[in-house]
Amino acid sequence: MTDEATGQLLDRFVSTVQAVLPLVSVWAHRSLAGGDYQPGRSDLDLIAVLDRPCTTQEEQRLGEMHENLGSAIPFASRLHCSYLAATELDDPARSHLTWAHEELMRRPVTPVTRRELHNFGTVLYGRPPAALLPPVTDRQLADFIVDDLENFWQPSLDHPEWYTRDIWVDLGLLTLARATVTLQDGELITKAEALRVLTDMKAPPEVVDDIRQRRYGNPGPATEQWTARRADLTLTFLKPAIEQVLARRLC
Repeated sequence: MTDEATGQLLDRFVSTVQAVLPLVSVWAHRSLAGGDYQPGRSDLDLIAVLDRPCTTQEEQRLGEMHENLGSAIPFASRLHCSYLAATELDDPARSHLTWAHEELMRRPVTPVTRRELHNFGTVLYGRPPAALLPPVTDRQLADFIVDDLENFWQPSLDHPEWYTRDIWVDLGLLTLARATVTLQDGELITKAEALRVLTDMKAPPEVVDDIRQRRYGNPGPATEQWTARRADLTLTFLKPAIEQVLARRLC
């Protein structure tokens, strides 16, 4: 699943959390569990299940723990973890304490993440997802994906300046490809597979190759001219492509 350095970080994380919180299980998902993890580039996406909700004091200690881990191990800043009480696993819309992007916040564990955990989640500690996490129905999964495309990604297209950044280009196109496949046949695919789907969907080849090189190759620094052109190509493709996926869903 990982390189040695990542494995050591995960072991250290689990043992450190055990000393702070009443830990039941820790699971990996996304690329870390799905076979597409790229050391130094991919995020480390984790779910920790606790015996009970955190107290205010424990939340403070948890934030300090993550900060200390990031100071000791530079790439630990890519480690993101949601903390779910075992009694609060049933509602996909419920927000949970989460460490991400070097701060504590609250956000849901989405139906996509829940389906990933059931399909290929990796147990780092404790009991497996199937023993604790309610399954996600196909309807729940599809409804979430459609809502995400309609109410998050479509409005984002009104902000072209966002798409001069790598993360918006990458997530916008890869999310579209993965959503298309899941809505068609219920499967969850990796980012590598999504790049192949984007080619089949006639996404701009230059942009697809740009994503591939930044994820798997060694690209040089991007020029301002290229990021502006890339944003234009991405937006020109995404708008009708998202509309088409949503229209098919409504038929």
